[in-house]
Parts: sequence; C-alpha cells; structure tokens
Amino acid sequence: MGTTPTEVLAFPNIKAIVRDNGTAEVVVAGNSRVVPDGDSLQDLRNNALALVVGEAQTLQRPVRVLIEDPEGHGELIVHPDNKIESVSYEPRPARRRAQAPETTPETAAPAIIETVPVAAPEPVAAPVQPAPVEETAPAVEAQPWPPTHVVAEAHTDLSTAPEATIPTGQRIPDAEAPQAAATATEVPATRRSLKETSFLVSAPVLEPATQGWRGALTRLGFRMDPSQEELSEREDIRTVSQHWPGPRTIAVVNRKGGANKTPTVVMLSAILARYSGAATVAWDNNESQGTLGWRTEKGAHNRSVLDLIDSSTELLSPSTNAAEIAKFVHHQTADKFDVLRSDENEEGDHEVTAEEVDIAHQVLTRYYRLVVMDSGNTARAANWRRMIDHTNQLVVPVTAIEDRAEAARLTLQTLESRGGHDAELARNAVVIVSESTDAKRSMTGDALKRAKAEAQRIADGFEPFVRAVVRIPYDPALVNGPIRYEALQPATQRAWLAAAAAVAKGF
Repeated sequence: MGTTPTEVLAFPNIKAIVRDNGTAEVVVAGNSRVVPDGDSLQDLRNNALALVVGEAQTLQRPVRVLIEDPEGHGELIVHPDNKIESVSYEPRPARRRAQAPETTPETAAPAIIETVPVAAPEPVAAPVQPAPVEETAPAVEAQPWPPTHVVAEAHTDLSTAPEATIPTGQRIPDAEAPQAAATATEVPATRRSLKETSFLVSAPVLEPATQGWRGALTRLGFRMDPSQEELSEREDIRTVSQHWPGPRTIAVVNRKGGANKTPTVVMLSAILARYSGAATVAWDNNESQGTLGWRTEKGAHNRSVLDLIDSSTELLSPSTNAAEIAKFVHHQTADKFDVLRSDENEEGDHEVTAEEVDIAHQVLTRYYRLVVMDSGNTARAANWRRMIDHTNQLVVPVTAIEDRAEAARLTLQTLESRGGHDAELARNAVVIVSESTDAKRSMTGDALKRAKAEAQRIADGFEPFVRAVVRIPYDPALVNGPIRYEALQPATQRAWLAAAAAVAKGF
C-alpha cells in the first residue's frame, strides 16, 4: 500500500533538478548539492535520487521531493530503504523539432551534382525515421521518474551531416554542399549599434589618503594618494560590505575545546554586521550547552534556540511581523548583530537533533541574511553534521597550541573523507590562527615570541590545504569576559577585518 503525501512531512524542502545541459543538483532546505555526472539523463536522475535517499536515511523517515527535468516535473516520496513512490508527474509538451524537416537548404537549393555508383547501404548510415513522441514516451504511471525519450536521443542535426543525399543515389560533394548555407548566412555590413556605444568612460576618482603621514598631509591641504596598506584595507572593507543574493551560512568548527571558536564567531558577526549593515545572527549550535551566551550581551529575556524551535510555526507564518524574532534573540547594541543562545537549563538533557537544526535554520534565514554558527566539539553529533549541510563557508579557528592545530587538521580530514559538499567545504575553508596560548590576561616577552613563532608554523602548515590562512595577534580583550569589537587593539581589529574579508570571498 502506497504512502499518501499527507503522511510525510514537507520539511525539509527538497528539490531534485536535472538540466538538459548534462548537470543536476539536489537542493535541501535551500542548500545546493552537486549531483555526480552521468552518461545519460536517466543516470543523472538516479544519481540525484541517491542523494535524496541519503537524506531520508539521515532523517530515518520518508521525505518528499519536488523533481524537475527537461521532460517534465512532479513530486516523489523517497523512503530510507530506497523505495520511491510517485505522487505526481506532468510531462512537458513534446518538441516537434525532434523530426527532421522534409527539406533543408542543402537539398532544396539547385546544386551541381555528379553521378557516382550507388554503394551498398550500411546499417549505421541508413536514415532513420523517428517515431512520434506519443508512441515512444513511457507512461508516467509506469515509473516514478520517466526515462529519456527515444526521440530526443535519435534527433540528428542535419547541419553536421558530411554530405546531402538525393533519392536517385546521387550525392552532393562535400566541397559544394556548404555553398548555399554560406550564401544564406551572409549579412550586409551595418553601422555600429547604439548598444555598443557608451559615453561613460571616466574611471572612479581615487579618494585621498586618510591614514598615516599621507593622511596628515591631506588634512593640511596637500592631497596625497593612499598607501598600499590603506588601499588593501579599503578593499577588505568593500569585500565585507557586500550584499549577496540569498542568505549565507558560516560554520565555525574545531572538535577541540578552547580553540577560539566563540571569539571567532563574535568577531566575524560584528565585522560583517557593522560594515555590510546586513541582518546578522550568531547561533550557538552546541548540541547541549554552549558558551556564546556567556561572552555576549544578554537581552531582556532568557529564551534560547529551543524556544525558537517551539515557535517555528508562528515565526514562519506569512502574517508574522519581522520584529517578532526579537523575542528569541539577544541584540548586541554596539556590534549590531543578534545572538541565538543554546539551551542553558542546567537540569535539561535535551540534545538538538538534525531536524531541529533544519527548522531553526529555516526560521533564521527568513529573518537574517547572514548566519554565523558556533559549534560543539563532536563532529559525529547529528546537529553538527546537519550544520555542515547548511554551510556555505567553513571557518576553522586554532590557537598557537599544537593539539588545537591537530584537532583542526582532523576536522578538515574528516570532512574531506566524506566527499561531495563536505569535501568542497574543507578545500575552501579559511583557517584563522590566533597567537594566544592560554587564558592568562597578559602575555609578553619570550612567551609572546614563542606564541608568534608557533602560530606562524601552524599557519604555514595549513596553507597548502585550504583557501586562506589568516593570523590574529594576541589581544587580552579576547581572552575572558564579554567580547566587544571596539575593545580590541587597532592591529587586532585590522587582522579580524582581513579574516572577515577572506571569509566573504568564499560566498
């Protein structure tokens, strides 16, 4: 007995798209996953469905998937045991160009021909009359996702044929056949189009220097060009100030505690929110209880991610006002971003599930353009793995301690070994190496020199394996207590700006 659509949750929203250019993708809750290549349209369909089956196995329940390909669109129910049921399928109108026209420019136009002996017909070269689409297309009800039509594969582009034939056994030589087509394609020379003309040819005016001695001279009335350092800073500011189409999710991961994950989440959120003005939320995705709430400003309530999940139906309603999200997040008044805290109930034993991550992510990406996710230390946890599924950019923080660096390496290795989306995130990761070693408020002299040398060694070790590595100088304002961007030293602020720009370049 088949499963009815009402028996299967519509969440997460899954789409399987197969294109006629030989590519395909599976989109899960707004996150695209590349489908492995196939030799045929049906192979692409099978590869796409394999990813959906994996999703169903992860959730341990059937899922609904909207399908779309060059031949039609519809909906399936996919079960964890590879069982696939068709809910609906509507084929696209048949294309009449599948049948060759009766005449072509080569055969219709008069041409000089020569008589040659008629060779024995070869089966491969024999002209094939394609059957009508209605006769060759399989019935939609026969399969959940119909195979490729035979007619579409049998279509031949007559313009690529080596020579044109006529019924009497005579043929037009190769050298003579293209003449009519060449004559037909000649067009008279025309004057330049207005679309190719523009009066806007001036380059942007370079703003004068504002920093250093160059900036001092500019303020005295001597206009000076900015230095390379100032130009580099301006470019980083321009990069982090962009608005990207659709929401973006950043995951900050390292399976070792004390690796600077929470300060990294706060700094990236603050810089992106300050410069871009985009609605930004920092989300503590610890499976039980995290520390992001301890190091950020608390709002006038005690709500956490569990309260947001419980109210998700209301928050996702079209009639809900955007300001309602403030009931569940804690606004950072100076740094202009919000914080979604993890459950801080000491008596609670609830661990966030993969499906709850899906729900919370769907809510947050409705209200925010940028989601920066803090994480726990267990890469095997369901909420950790689901976070990776939603991630657009991976950030791996480490400190100048070798076991933190080794944990970061193992985190990247784990993702790379999983292949697909996870491996791509690992290769495109940004590693942020902080020159800090412990929780002491002051580190000077030889200890600071050793930390700098160790941070450089770790940075050099990661550089060949990731997209970017950024070093952050030691700053006591990041060690303990609430983190504020304005409390950092200027050199630290500049380093975090470079780190945020490296992250934004991956969107």
